[in-house]
Amino acid sequence: MAGNKAQMGKQVSPTQPLKQAVSGAVRAIAADAELDVTFSQDRPGLVGQRVRLPEITRRARSKDIAIARGVGDSMALRLACHDAKVHARHIPQGENAKAIYEALEQARCDAVGSNRMEGAGNNIDAMLAAKYAREEYATATSRSEAPLHDAVALMLRQRLTGRAIPKEATHLVDLWRPWVEDKAGTELDRLVVRMEDQAEFAAQIRNLLSSLDMSDELGDDPQDNEEDGDDADNDGARNDLAADQQDGEGEQEGAEDEMQRPGEEQQQGETEGADSDYEQMSEEDMSDSTQEAGETERRELPFTNQPSPDAYRAYTTQFDEMIAAEELCDAEELDRLRGFLDKQLSGLSGAVSRLANRLQRKLMAQQNRSWEFDLDEGMLDTARLYRVVTDPLQPLAFKWENDTQFRDTVVTLLLDNSGSMRGRPITVAATCADILARTLERCGVKVEILGFTTKAWKGGQSREHWLNDGKPANPGRLNDLRHVIYKSADMPWRRAKRNLGLMMREGLLKENIDGEALDWAHKRLLARPEQRRILMMISDGAPVDDCTLSVNPGNYLEKHLRSIIEEIETRSPVELIAIGIGHDVTRYYKRAVTIVDAEELAGAMTDQLADLFDEVPQEQARKRRA
Repeated sequence: MAGNKAQMGKQVSPTQPLKQAVSGAVRAIAADAELDVTFSQDRPGLVGQRVRLPEITRRARSKDIAIARGVGDSMALRLACHDAKVHARHIPQGENAKAIYEALEQARCDAVGSNRMEGAGNNIDAMLAAKYAREEYATATSRSEAPLHDAVALMLRQRLTGRAIPKEATHLVDLWRPWVEDKAGTELDRLVVRMEDQAEFAAQIRNLLSSLDMSDELGDDPQDNEEDGDDADNDGARNDLAADQQDGEGEQEGAEDEMQRPGEEQQQGETEGADSDYEQMSEEDMSDSTQEAGETERRELPFTNQPSPDAYRAYTTQFDEMIAAEELCDAEELDRLRGFLDKQLSGLSGAVSRLANRLQRKLMAQQNRSWEFDLDEGMLDTARLYRVVTDPLQPLAFKWENDTQFRDTVVTLLLDNSGSMRGRPITVAATCADILARTLERCGVKVEILGFTTKAWKGGQSREHWLNDGKPANPGRLNDLRHVIYKSADMPWRRAKRNLGLMMREGLLKENIDGEALDWAHKRLLARPEQRRILMMISDGAPVDDCTLSVNPGNYLEKHLRSIIEEIETRSPVELIAIGIGHDVTRYYKRAVTIVDAEELAGAMTDQLADLFDEVPQEQARKRRA
């Protein structure tokens, strides 16, 4: 009901129907109605059961829309046509052979869908054209400048679908075609008749690799290790970071991504980022250390006291950080960032202020003294003394002053500081938090403003520590948390005002691990002395940390978030509410509202708080009558 009120009279974003249609198509192709599909300016990716597609803005061209649809169709086909166990059983060991193996399997999945759905094939054509246009392989002068795995995959795709090679990749294929056709043309033809059977297709890829003089990179025969391969799957042969490229290359790419983000932030919605190829998390076999651990692991008794391997945990917490905003940059920079925030939202602040003033009037009205009359105990009601004279046995001559509903209350605003919040969403969130904090403080309600992100992209020192330890299986969370305190509950608003400008700082917003952030904010609230404690989560998506999800189950972070929410909603005195920006959070939280556009955030926040303060907690009602 609260969600309906918050959205009543709000204008739906023009791109929302298109996004819903694309999301529905992706879920339908993947045959998974619960698939989490989001749109972001971050690099597109497929991790577990979460699909991240390029953002579609109001200024998107038909070409940009086709690219976004192509990325979604390709990911959905991967989910629908791909068996991770079969893939892991046949995957080669060498880097070059592995790259070809991955590219050919993706080409197979794309071809299955393209042959059955012409529209999906056209969308994937647009995606590939954009990818190879961005790579600029047309200027390559030698094979060393043209990746072999891309050339072989395009040649196979042409055989499987009959579709022409994108003109942007023609030169790339021409550099390699004579050599590949001479070495393995027959083996490529044999892949065509095996397209529908992934196991036979994977086995034939190994024959193709042998023809390309890569026999030394194949590793063990999958038929000899079929049982070991199944065990490896069950023990966690998950998607390893394709962008990682065995440690070194991934860190370089992460650095490049971080360098590009300031420019993307300036664009605020341009869809040129959609031209980039999506970040496919390739499935790799377990590392040697993981296999050895699985072989030597002894079976435990049914009632062992050892923790479950599925239980959520962090590999290490020594690199996590809980820090005040003023410690992340100097006072001069905070002043500059705050000025930038005020300048960006000079128009929005007036609308937010009007909503906040309406909330203030409601709260101040509730502060007026109110009484309950005709009670049989309490303070003597002098206006009704005549009853004692006229009827000495009349007991209803007392009165009692009602408590203020929001007396002794603290509110925590927990803001998602992930990369997908860059631009307008984080700017609106910072302004709303700032104005609501000022409003509630005038009404005697204490407010705490917290933010959560990570210190690095794709893992940080935690991941390095895990790599140095030999990459043990089931490591848990593999990133360094950064929890930021923008305003503590006891800090006056005037002192914390400039801290909120920190959210505008380039490079601050990275990945989001919602479960641990929610648990952190909840524990801070439990330590407060106030009788009533309210926690408001503001987020634009499900928890995402690519490094953690690449070596754990795909729902690892989401499962932990759900357990924390259930703990708070069923066992804690803290009142939990959530607002999702462009993301359906009602499937996580009992009390939640989803907004389509960041511009609706101010109204949603004030409506949710107003509804909470309208409610009279049963405990206070019982205390008044005790």
